[in-house]
Amino acid sequence: MISSLSGRITQIGESSLVLEISGVGFKVHVPRGVLAEAQSGQTLTLHTYLVVRENELSLYGFPTTEARDTFTLLIGVERVGPKLALAILSALTVGSLRAAVLGSQSAVLGKVPGLGSKTAQKIVLHLADRILPMEGDAPIAAAQPADGDLLDALMALGYSVVEAQAALQSLPADAPADIEERLKIALRYFKKPA
Repeated sequence: MISSLSGRITQIGESSLVLEISGVGFKVHVPRGVLAEAQSGQTLTLHTYLVVRENELSLYGFPTTEARDTFTLLIGVERVGPKLALAILSALTVGSLRAAVLGSQSAVLGKVPGLGSKTAQKIVLHLADRILPMEGDAPIAAAQPADGDLLDALMALGYSVVEAQAALQSLPADAPADIEERLKIALRYFKKPA
């Protein structure tokens, strides 16, 4: 298996890039975050996973081994193929995904384009005992029933799934249950000095 690649970027596509290594160009599908930072001519190292299909070999690349391992866990879930797993890792950071799984917050995953609520629930159930909290992770607060609505409200205000989830996680454990009050507190997260 091809575990990692390091080479010069020669092409950047919508969901992939081409790494040239010793005159050979490898097409590697990568999360949007990698594409956003990629520049033609730049040298890049990716941790890769090779997907072997009957009529196709596809490489998927990630900036960290943790992201690659999370991708591997995701494609082990029924109805989650490599493209959907890549979409999940494009919309959510590994930390946000881990927090959603550990907090049993399938609504966070349900906001990923192309991912339905039933598949989101399957992912949370499948990964619940496979993903462990990492040192430095924020404690997972108990989800309020209206947190899905709060997430929707933040996204309607223009925040991404990742930003909305981060604001949700910043809520103190003793935050009121009223959604309007929770929204006010969550919005303070974005006013913090950089």
